[in-house]
Amino acid sequence: MEHRALVRLAAPAAAALLALTTACTGTTVQGRPGAAGLRDPYFPKAGNGGYQVDHYALDLDYDPADGLLNATAVITARATQRLSAFNLDLSGLRVGKVTVQGAGARYNRTGNELTVRPAEELREGEVFRTEVEYGGRPGPVTDPDGSEEGWITTGDGAVGVGEPVGSMAWFPGNHHPVDKAAYDITLTVPHGYEAVSNGELRSRTDAGGGRTAFAWHSPEPMASYLATAVVGKYEVTTGRTPSGIAVRNAVAPGEAARSAGPLARLPEVVEWGIGRFGPYPFSTTGAIVLPAGSLGYALETQTRPLFPGAPADEELVVHELAHQWFGDSVSPKSWKDMWLNEGFAVYAEWLWDEDHGRTTAQQRFTAFLAGDTRVDANAGSDWYAFPPADPPTARDISANPVYYRGALVLHRVRQEVGDEKFSALLRDWAAAHRHGNASTADFTAFAEQRTGHDLKKVWDVWLYGTERPR
Repeated sequence: MEHRALVRLAAPAAAALLALTTACTGTTVQGRPGAAGLRDPYFPKAGNGGYQVDHYALDLDYDPADGLLNATAVITARATQRLSAFNLDLSGLRVGKVTVQGAGARYNRTGNELTVRPAEELREGEVFRTEVEYGGRPGPVTDPDGSEEGWITTGDGAVGVGEPVGSMAWFPGNHHPVDKAAYDITLTVPHGYEAVSNGELRSRTDAGGGRTAFAWHSPEPMASYLATAVVGKYEVTTGRTPSGIAVRNAVAPGEAARSAGPLARLPEVVEWGIGRFGPYPFSTTGAIVLPAGSLGYALETQTRPLFPGAPADEELVVHELAHQWFGDSVSPKSWKDMWLNEGFAVYAEWLWDEDHGRTTAQQRFTAFLAGDTRVDANAGSDWYAFPPADPPTARDISANPVYYRGALVLHRVRQEVGDEKFSALLRDWAAAHRHGNASTADFTAFAEQRTGHDLKKVWDVWLYGTERPR
Protein backbone atom coordinates (compact mmCIF):
# COMPACT_ATOMS: atom_id res chain seq x y z
CA MET A 1 0.00 0.00 0.00
CA GLU A 2 2.76 2.46 0.85
CA HIS A 3 4.68 1.37 -2.24
CA ARG A 4 1.71 2.11 -4.52
CA ALA A 5 1.34 5.55 -2.96
CA LEU A 6 5.00 6.22 -3.65
CA VAL A 7 4.53 5.26 -7.30
CA ARG A 8 1.55 7.59 -7.63
CA LEU A 9 3.48 10.46 -6.11
CA ALA A 10 6.45 9.78 -8.34
CA ALA A 11 4.45 9.64 -11.57
CA PRO A 12 4.22 13.41 -12.16
CA ALA A 13 7.93 13.77 -11.50
CA ALA A 14 8.64 10.98 -13.95
CA ALA A 15 6.51 12.68 -16.58
CA ALA A 16 8.32 15.96 -16.04
CA LEU A 17 11.69 14.16 -16.32
CA LEU A 18 10.57 12.55 -19.58
CA ALA A 19 9.50 15.93 -20.99
CA LEU A 20 12.85 17.45 -19.97
CA THR A 21 14.76 14.56 -21.53
CA THR A 22 12.73 14.91 -24.73
CA ALA A 23 13.47 18.63 -24.91
CA CYS A 24 17.21 18.12 -24.24
CA THR A 25 17.66 15.34 -26.76
CA GLY A 26 15.62 17.06 -29.48
CA THR A 27 13.26 14.12 -29.92
CA THR A 28 9.59 14.86 -30.61
CA VAL A 29 6.31 13.04 -30.38
CA GLN A 30 5.63 11.28 -33.67
CA GLY A 31 2.75 12.43 -35.84
CA ARG A 32 0.03 10.05 -36.93
CA PRO A 33 -2.09 9.74 -40.09
CA GLY A 34 -5.39 11.57 -40.25
CA ALA A 35 -8.52 9.41 -40.32
CA ALA A 36 -9.64 8.09 -43.70
CA GLY A 37 -13.28 9.03 -43.16
CA LEU A 38 -15.36 10.91 -40.60
CA ARG A 39 -17.64 7.99 -39.72
CA ASP A 40 -20.78 9.63 -41.01
CA PRO A 41 -23.75 7.37 -40.16
CA TYR A 42 -24.48 6.73 -43.85
CA PHE A 43 -21.19 7.52 -45.60
CA PRO A 44 -18.49 6.54 -43.09
CA LYS A 45 -15.63 6.98 -45.59
CA ALA A 46 -16.74 10.47 -46.65
CA GLY A 47 -14.43 13.24 -45.54
CA ASN A 48 -11.14 12.88 -43.70
CA GLY A 49 -9.70 13.60 -40.28
CA GLY A 50 -6.68 15.56 -39.13
CA TYR A 51 -7.24 18.83 -40.99
CA GLN A 52 -9.79 21.49 -41.92
CA VAL A 53 -9.78 23.09 -45.38
CA ASP A 54 -9.79 26.89 -45.63
CA HIS A 55 -9.72 27.30 -49.40
CA TYR A 56 -9.88 25.36 -52.67
CA ALA A 57 -8.34 26.74 -55.86
CA LEU A 58 -9.46 24.48 -58.72
CA ASP A 59 -8.10 24.97 -62.22
CA LEU A 60 -10.18 22.77 -64.55
CA ASP A 61 -9.38 22.55 -68.26
CA TYR A 62 -12.16 20.60 -70.00
CA ASP A 63 -12.75 19.65 -73.61
CA PRO A 64 -16.32 18.54 -74.36
CA ALA A 65 -15.19 16.96 -77.65
CA ASP A 66 -13.24 14.14 -76.01
CA GLY A 67 -14.38 14.44 -72.38
CA LEU A 68 -10.84 14.98 -71.08
CA LEU A 69 -10.22 16.95 -67.92
CA ASN A 70 -6.76 18.26 -67.05
CA ALA A 71 -6.78 19.87 -63.65
CA THR A 72 -4.88 21.21 -60.68
CA ALA A 73 -6.28 21.53 -57.17
CA VAL A 74 -4.54 23.72 -54.62
CA ILE A 75 -5.95 23.04 -51.16
CA THR A 76 -5.07 25.31 -48.25
CA ALA A 77 -5.83 23.65 -44.92
CA ARG A 78 -4.98 23.72 -41.23
CA ALA A 79 -3.73 20.62 -39.41
CA THR A 80 -5.86 19.77 -36.37
CA GLN A 81 -3.27 17.26 -35.13
CA ARG A 82 0.34 16.43 -35.84
CA LEU A 83 0.13 14.73 -39.24
CA SER A 84 2.44 12.16 -40.75
CA ALA A 85 -0.07 11.55 -43.56
CA PHE A 86 -3.56 12.64 -44.58
CA ASN A 87 -6.21 11.59 -47.06
CA LEU A 88 -8.15 13.30 -49.82
CA ASP A 89 -11.30 11.85 -51.40
CA LEU A 90 -10.88 11.32 -55.15
CA SER A 91 -12.67 8.89 -57.42
CA GLY A 92 -11.39 7.47 -60.70
CA LEU A 93 -9.07 10.16 -62.04
CA ARG A 94 -5.32 9.62 -62.39
CA VAL A 95 -2.92 11.61 -60.22
CA GLY A 96 0.27 12.93 -61.79
CA LYS A 97 1.95 14.82 -58.98
CA VAL A 98 1.38 15.91 -55.37
CA THR A 99 3.29 18.55 -53.41
CA VAL A 100 2.85 19.70 -49.81
CA GLN A 101 4.32 23.05 -48.79
CA GLY A 102 6.08 23.12 -52.16
CA ALA A 103 7.93 19.83 -51.63
CA GLY A 104 7.20 16.60 -53.46
CA ALA A 105 5.04 14.22 -51.44
CA ARG A 106 4.57 10.48 -51.68
CA TYR A 107 1.05 9.28 -52.33
CA ASN A 108 -0.93 6.15 -53.06
CA ARG A 109 -4.50 5.29 -54.08
CA THR A 110 -6.89 2.84 -52.40
CA GLY A 111 -10.41 2.99 -53.74
CA ASN A 112 -11.60 6.57 -53.41
CA GLU A 113 -8.85 7.49 -50.94
CA LEU A 114 -5.76 9.43 -52.02
CA THR A 115 -3.27 9.10 -49.15
CA VAL A 116 -0.60 11.82 -49.07
CA ARG A 117 2.64 11.59 -47.08
CA PRO A 118 4.39 14.97 -46.80
CA ALA A 119 8.18 15.13 -46.93
CA GLU A 120 8.05 16.58 -43.41
CA GLU A 121 5.40 15.99 -40.79
CA LEU A 122 2.88 18.79 -40.32
CA ARG A 123 2.60 20.43 -36.92
CA GLU A 124 -0.75 20.75 -35.18
CA GLY A 125 -2.15 24.15 -36.12
CA GLU A 126 0.10 24.48 -39.17
CA VAL A 127 -1.51 25.98 -42.27
CA PHE A 128 -0.34 23.94 -45.22
CA ARG A 129 -0.77 24.00 -49.00
CA THR A 130 -1.31 20.82 -51.00
CA GLU A 131 -1.19 20.86 -54.79
CA VAL A 132 -2.55 17.91 -56.77
CA GLU A 133 -2.14 17.60 -60.53
CA TYR A 134 -4.71 15.16 -61.91
CA GLY A 135 -6.83 14.37 -64.94
CA GLY A 136 -8.62 11.86 -67.11
CA ARG A 137 -12.22 11.36 -68.16
CA PRO A 138 -14.39 12.06 -65.12
CA GLY A 139 -17.67 10.22 -64.88
CA PRO A 140 -20.75 9.72 -62.73
CA VAL A 141 -21.04 8.26 -59.26
CA THR A 142 -24.14 6.20 -58.48
CA ASP A 143 -25.93 7.06 -55.24
CA PRO A 144 -27.36 4.41 -52.91
CA ASP A 145 -30.82 5.41 -54.22
CA GLY A 146 -29.73 4.75 -57.82
CA SER A 147 -29.47 8.36 -58.99
CA GLU A 148 -26.29 9.70 -60.59
CA GLU A 149 -24.05 12.56 -59.52
CA GLY A 150 -20.38 13.39 -60.05
CA TRP A 151 -19.46 14.43 -63.59
CA ILE A 152 -22.38 14.08 -66.02
CA THR A 153 -22.05 14.72 -69.74
CA THR A 154 -24.80 16.73 -71.40
CA GLY A 155 -25.75 17.28 -75.03
CA ASP A 156 -23.08 19.93 -75.58
CA GLY A 157 -20.93 19.80 -72.46
CA ALA A 158 -20.99 18.57 -68.89
CA VAL A 159 -22.08 19.33 -65.35
CA GLY A 160 -20.25 18.56 -62.11
CA VAL A 161 -22.52 17.94 -59.10
CA GLY A 162 -21.88 16.43 -55.71
CA GLU A 163 -24.76 15.54 -53.39
CA PRO A 164 -23.95 13.59 -51.31
CA VAL A 165 -20.40 12.49 -52.28
CA GLY A 166 -20.10 12.95 -56.06
CA SER A 167 -17.73 15.93 -55.94
CA MET A 168 -14.87 13.46 -55.47
CA ALA A 169 -15.43 12.51 -59.12
CA TRP A 170 -14.05 15.85 -60.33
CA PHE A 171 -11.79 17.25 -57.61
CA PRO A 172 -9.84 15.92 -54.61
CA GLY A 173 -10.93 17.20 -51.23
CA ASN A 174 -12.41 16.69 -47.82
CA HIS A 175 -15.86 15.71 -49.06
CA HIS A 176 -18.14 15.92 -46.06
CA PRO A 177 -20.49 18.84 -45.24
CA VAL A 178 -18.75 19.68 -41.95
CA ASP A 179 -15.62 20.89 -43.76
CA LYS A 180 -16.74 24.09 -45.48
CA ALA A 181 -14.31 26.34 -47.33
CA ALA A 182 -14.00 29.26 -49.72
CA TYR A 183 -13.56 28.40 -53.41
CA ASP A 184 -11.94 29.79 -56.54
CA ILE A 185 -12.85 27.70 -59.58
CA THR A 186 -11.35 28.46 -62.98
CA LEU A 187 -12.89 26.65 -65.95
CA THR A 188 -11.05 26.70 -69.27
CA VAL A 189 -13.10 25.60 -72.27
CA PRO A 190 -13.10 25.98 -76.08
CA HIS A 191 -14.24 29.32 -77.54
CA GLY A 192 -18.00 29.38 -78.01
CA TYR A 193 -18.73 27.60 -74.73
CA GLU A 194 -19.88 29.12 -71.46
CA ALA A 195 -18.49 27.84 -68.17
CA VAL A 196 -20.53 28.54 -65.05
CA SER A 197 -19.83 27.88 -61.38
CA ASN A 198 -20.69 29.20 -57.92
CA GLY A 199 -20.33 32.75 -56.70
CA GLU A 200 -19.08 35.74 -58.64
CA LEU A 201 -17.52 35.73 -62.11
CA ARG A 202 -14.21 37.49 -61.51
CA SER A 203 -12.90 37.36 -65.08
CA ARG A 204 -13.39 35.93 -68.55
CA THR A 205 -10.12 35.88 -70.47
CA ASP A 206 -8.60 34.47 -73.64
CA ALA A 207 -6.45 31.53 -72.53
CA GLY A 208 -4.86 31.06 -75.97
CA GLY A 209 -5.15 28.07 -78.26
CA GLY A 210 -8.80 28.81 -78.99
CA ARG A 211 -9.84 28.56 -75.35
CA THR A 212 -11.50 30.84 -72.79
CA ALA A 213 -10.90 30.85 -69.03
CA PHE A 214 -13.76 31.70 -66.65
CA ALA A 215 -12.64 32.53 -63.09
CA TRP A 216 -15.32 32.14 -60.37
CA HIS A 217 -14.95 33.22 -56.75
CA SER A 218 -17.00 32.02 -53.76
CA PRO A 219 -15.85 33.90 -50.64
CA GLU A 220 -18.47 32.45 -48.27
CA PRO A 221 -17.91 28.97 -46.80
CA MET A 222 -19.30 26.18 -48.98
CA ALA A 223 -19.67 22.44 -48.42
CA SER A 224 -18.10 20.54 -51.31
CA TYR A 225 -21.38 18.85 -52.28
CA LEU A 226 -22.74 22.30 -53.18
CA ALA A 227 -19.96 23.13 -55.64
CA THR A 228 -20.73 22.93 -59.35
CA ALA A 229 -19.00 23.28 -62.71
CA VAL A 230 -21.13 23.58 -65.84
CA VAL A 231 -19.89 23.68 -69.44
CA GLY A 232 -22.11 24.19 -72.48
CA LYS A 233 -23.54 26.68 -74.96
CA TYR A 234 -25.69 28.55 -72.49
CA GLU A 235 -27.53 31.83 -72.79
CA VAL A 236 -26.41 34.03 -69.90
CA THR A 237 -28.40 36.94 -68.50
CA THR A 238 -27.62 39.24 -65.59
CA GLY A 239 -29.56 41.60 -63.36
CA ARG A 240 -30.23 42.51 -59.75
CA THR A 241 -32.90 41.90 -57.15
CA PRO A 242 -34.77 44.97 -55.83
CA SER A 243 -32.37 45.08 -52.85
CA GLY A 244 -29.32 44.96 -55.13
CA ILE A 245 -28.18 41.32 -55.03
CA ALA A 246 -26.50 40.34 -58.30
CA VAL A 247 -28.43 37.78 -60.40
CA ARG A 248 -26.82 35.62 -63.08
CA ASN A 249 -28.78 32.96 -64.93
CA ALA A 250 -27.43 30.47 -67.47
CA VAL A 251 -30.04 28.67 -69.57
CA ALA A 252 -29.63 25.94 -72.19
CA PRO A 253 -30.93 27.38 -75.49
CA GLY A 254 -33.66 24.80 -75.88
CA GLU A 255 -35.04 25.66 -72.43
CA ALA A 256 -35.07 29.46 -72.68
CA ALA A 257 -38.72 29.97 -73.62
CA ARG A 258 -40.14 27.59 -71.01
CA SER A 259 -37.81 28.93 -68.28
CA ALA A 260 -38.67 32.57 -68.81
CA GLY A 261 -41.74 32.64 -66.55
CA PRO A 262 -40.35 30.85 -63.47
CA LEU A 263 -36.96 32.61 -63.67
CA ALA A 264 -38.61 36.02 -64.02
CA ARG A 265 -39.88 35.56 -60.47
CA LEU A 266 -36.48 34.59 -59.06
CA PRO A 267 -35.63 38.11 -57.78
CA GLU A 268 -39.05 38.29 -56.14
CA VAL A 269 -38.50 34.92 -54.48
CA VAL A 270 -35.15 36.04 -53.07
CA GLU A 271 -36.69 39.21 -51.63
CA TRP A 272 -39.56 37.19 -50.15
CA GLY A 273 -37.00 34.83 -48.57
CA ILE A 274 -35.19 37.80 -47.02
CA GLY A 275 -38.45 38.86 -45.42
CA ARG A 276 -39.21 35.36 -44.14
CA PHE A 277 -35.75 33.99 -43.25
CA GLY A 278 -33.50 37.02 -42.78
CA PRO A 279 -30.61 38.46 -44.83
CA TYR A 280 -29.66 36.54 -47.97
CA PRO A 281 -26.48 34.60 -47.03
CA PHE A 282 -24.47 35.21 -50.22
CA SER A 283 -23.32 38.02 -52.51
CA THR A 284 -24.94 36.63 -55.66
CA THR A 285 -27.85 34.48 -56.78
CA GLY A 286 -29.30 32.98 -59.94
CA ALA A 287 -30.01 29.67 -61.64
CA ILE A 288 -28.60 27.22 -64.18
CA VAL A 289 -31.09 25.48 -66.44
CA LEU A 290 -29.49 22.39 -67.98
CA PRO A 291 -30.61 20.67 -71.16
CA ALA A 292 -33.72 18.62 -70.44
CA GLY A 293 -32.89 15.12 -69.21
CA SER A 294 -29.34 15.94 -68.07
CA LEU A 295 -30.12 15.14 -64.44
CA GLY A 296 -33.01 13.42 -62.73
CA TYR A 297 -33.35 16.12 -60.06
CA ALA A 298 -32.95 19.82 -59.28
CA LEU A 299 -30.10 20.69 -56.90
CA GLU A 300 -29.43 23.59 -54.53
CA THR A 301 -25.85 24.27 -55.68
CA GLN A 302 -24.69 27.30 -53.69
CA THR A 303 -25.74 30.70 -55.09
CA ARG A 304 -26.87 29.17 -58.39
CA PRO A 305 -29.27 26.17 -58.19
CA LEU A 306 -29.43 23.66 -61.03
CA PHE A 307 -32.62 22.67 -62.83
CA PRO A 308 -32.77 19.67 -65.24
CA GLY A 309 -34.68 21.53 -67.94
CA ALA A 310 -37.05 24.42 -67.40
CA PRO A 311 -38.44 24.61 -63.82
CA ALA A 312 -41.92 23.15 -63.85
CA ASP A 313 -43.28 25.96 -61.68
CA GLU A 314 -42.30 28.77 -59.35
CA GLU A 315 -42.60 26.46 -56.31
CA LEU A 316 -39.52 24.53 -57.46
CA VAL A 317 -37.62 27.82 -57.72
CA VAL A 318 -38.81 28.66 -54.19
CA HIS A 319 -37.64 25.25 -52.93
CA GLU A 320 -34.10 25.52 -54.30
CA LEU A 321 -33.68 29.16 -53.28
CA ALA A 322 -34.91 28.40 -49.75
CA HIS A 323 -32.01 25.97 -49.56
CA GLN A 324 -29.63 28.92 -49.81
CA TRP A 325 -30.59 29.60 -46.18
CA PHE A 326 -31.42 26.03 -45.12
CA GLY A 327 -28.83 23.57 -46.42
CA ASP A 328 -26.28 25.88 -48.03
CA SER A 329 -25.66 28.52 -45.36
CA VAL A 330 -26.86 26.27 -42.50
CA SER A 331 -25.48 22.91 -43.61
CA PRO A 332 -26.04 19.52 -41.96
CA LYS A 333 -23.50 18.12 -39.50
CA SER A 334 -24.13 14.67 -40.94
CA TRP A 335 -26.22 13.19 -43.74
CA LYS A 336 -28.62 11.97 -41.07
CA ASP A 337 -29.70 15.60 -40.62
CA MET A 338 -31.05 15.99 -44.16
CA TRP A 339 -34.57 16.87 -42.99
CA LEU A 340 -33.09 20.19 -41.82
CA ASN A 341 -32.45 20.85 -45.54
CA GLU A 342 -35.45 19.29 -47.23
CA GLY A 343 -38.17 19.70 -44.62
CA PHE A 344 -37.38 23.41 -44.40
CA ALA A 345 -37.35 23.85 -48.19
CA VAL A 346 -40.72 22.09 -48.57
CA TYR A 347 -42.18 24.20 -45.80
CA ALA A 348 -40.87 27.29 -47.61
CA GLU A 349 -42.98 26.24 -50.61
CA TRP A 350 -46.02 26.02 -48.31
CA LEU A 351 -45.30 29.45 -46.84
CA TRP A 352 -44.90 30.94 -50.33
CA ASP A 353 -48.30 29.65 -51.38
CA GLU A 354 -49.86 30.79 -48.12
CA ASP A 355 -48.36 34.27 -48.40
CA HIS A 356 -49.68 34.55 -51.97
CA GLY A 357 -53.27 33.74 -51.09
CA ARG A 358 -53.27 30.13 -52.19
CA THR A 359 -53.28 26.91 -50.15
CA THR A 360 -52.31 27.48 -46.52
CA ALA A 361 -49.83 25.37 -44.60
CA GLN A 362 -52.65 24.33 -42.29
CA GLN A 363 -54.69 23.08 -45.24
CA ARG A 364 -51.72 21.03 -46.42
CA PHE A 365 -51.17 19.65 -42.91
CA THR A 366 -54.80 18.51 -42.77
CA ALA A 367 -54.56 17.05 -46.28
CA PHE A 368 -51.50 14.96 -45.39
CA LEU A 369 -53.21 13.52 -42.34
CA ALA A 370 -56.28 12.66 -44.44
CA GLY A 371 -54.33 11.50 -47.52
CA ASP A 372 -56.20 14.12 -49.57
CA THR A 373 -54.33 14.35 -52.88
CA ARG A 374 -56.74 17.01 -54.16
CA VAL A 375 -54.98 19.55 -51.93
CA ASP A 376 -51.44 18.17 -52.33
CA ALA A 377 -50.48 15.30 -54.61
CA ASN A 378 -47.79 14.22 -52.13
CA ALA A 379 -50.37 13.63 -49.40
CA GLY A 380 -50.90 10.16 -50.84
CA SER A 381 -47.21 9.25 -50.65
CA ASP A 382 -45.44 7.19 -47.97
CA TRP A 383 -44.55 10.40 -46.10
CA TYR A 384 -45.01 8.58 -42.76
CA ALA A 385 -42.84 5.53 -43.57
CA PHE A 386 -40.06 6.40 -41.11
CA PRO A 387 -39.11 9.25 -38.75
CA PRO A 388 -37.38 12.07 -40.66
CA ALA A 389 -34.61 12.35 -38.07
CA ASP A 390 -33.71 8.69 -38.48
CA PRO A 391 -33.75 7.45 -42.11
CA PRO A 392 -33.18 3.66 -42.14
CA THR A 393 -30.41 3.61 -44.78
CA ALA A 394 -28.33 5.89 -46.99
CA ARG A 395 -30.78 5.47 -49.86
CA ASP A 396 -33.53 6.98 -47.67
CA ILE A 397 -31.96 10.37 -46.98
CA SER A 398 -33.83 11.83 -49.96
CA ALA A 399 -37.04 9.84 -49.48
CA ASN A 400 -40.53 11.29 -48.93
CA PRO A 401 -40.52 11.30 -45.09
CA VAL A 402 -37.41 13.50 -45.06
CA TYR A 403 -39.19 16.06 -47.25
CA TYR A 404 -42.86 15.98 -46.30
CA ARG A 405 -42.88 14.64 -42.75
CA GLY A 406 -39.98 17.02 -42.15
CA ALA A 407 -42.24 19.89 -43.24
CA LEU A 408 -45.06 18.57 -41.05
CA VAL A 409 -42.69 18.63 -38.05
CA LEU A 410 -42.20 22.35 -38.63
CA HIS A 411 -45.92 22.94 -38.89
CA ARG A 412 -46.48 21.13 -35.60
CA VAL A 413 -43.92 23.46 -34.00
CA ARG A 414 -45.80 26.40 -35.50
CA GLN A 415 -49.07 25.09 -34.06
CA GLU A 416 -47.52 24.78 -30.63
CA VAL A 417 -45.72 28.14 -30.43
CA GLY A 418 -47.86 30.39 -32.64
CA ASP A 419 -47.11 32.28 -35.84
CA GLU A 420 -45.10 35.11 -34.31
CA LYS A 421 -42.66 32.92 -32.40
CA PHE A 422 -42.42 30.46 -35.30
CA SER A 423 -41.51 33.18 -37.81
CA ALA A 424 -38.88 34.50 -35.41
CA LEU A 425 -37.55 30.96 -34.94
CA LEU A 426 -36.91 30.54 -38.67
CA ARG A 427 -35.01 33.83 -38.85
CA ASP A 428 -33.07 33.22 -35.64
CA TRP A 429 -32.08 29.68 -36.70
CA ALA A 430 -30.71 30.93 -40.03
CA ALA A 431 -28.81 33.72 -38.26
CA ALA A 432 -27.40 31.63 -35.40
CA HIS A 433 -25.85 29.02 -37.71
CA ARG A 434 -25.09 31.24 -40.71
CA HIS A 435 -22.27 29.71 -42.81
CA GLY A 436 -21.95 26.83 -40.34
CA ASN A 437 -23.32 23.37 -39.60
CA ALA A 438 -26.09 22.10 -37.38
CA SER A 439 -27.64 18.82 -36.26
CA THR A 440 -31.16 17.74 -35.38
CA ALA A 441 -30.24 17.93 -31.69
CA ASP A 442 -29.03 21.50 -32.23
CA PHE A 443 -32.38 22.43 -33.76
CA THR A 444 -34.60 20.82 -31.14
CA ALA A 445 -32.67 22.49 -28.31
CA PHE A 446 -32.63 25.82 -30.16
CA ALA A 447 -36.37 25.71 -30.88
CA GLU A 448 -37.25 25.12 -27.24
CA GLN A 449 -34.82 27.74 -25.97
CA ARG A 450 -35.94 30.42 -28.46
CA THR A 451 -39.68 29.85 -28.11
CA GLY A 452 -39.81 28.98 -24.42
CA HIS A 453 -41.99 25.93 -25.17
CA ASP A 454 -41.52 22.31 -24.17
CA LEU A 455 -41.76 20.54 -27.54
CA LYS A 456 -40.85 17.04 -26.40
CA LYS A 457 -44.17 15.55 -27.55
CA VAL A 458 -43.68 17.04 -31.03
CA TRP A 459 -40.21 15.53 -31.30
CA ASP A 460 -41.29 12.16 -29.89
CA VAL A 461 -44.27 11.73 -32.22
CA TRP A 462 -43.40 13.61 -35.40
CA LEU A 463 -39.61 13.74 -35.57
CA TYR A 464 -38.57 10.44 -33.98
CA GLY A 465 -41.77 8.39 -33.73
CA THR A 466 -41.97 5.16 -35.71
CA GLU A 467 -45.80 5.14 -35.97
CA ARG A 468 -47.83 7.18 -38.43
CA PRO A 469 -48.66 10.45 -36.62
CA ARG A 470 -52.37 11.16 -36.13
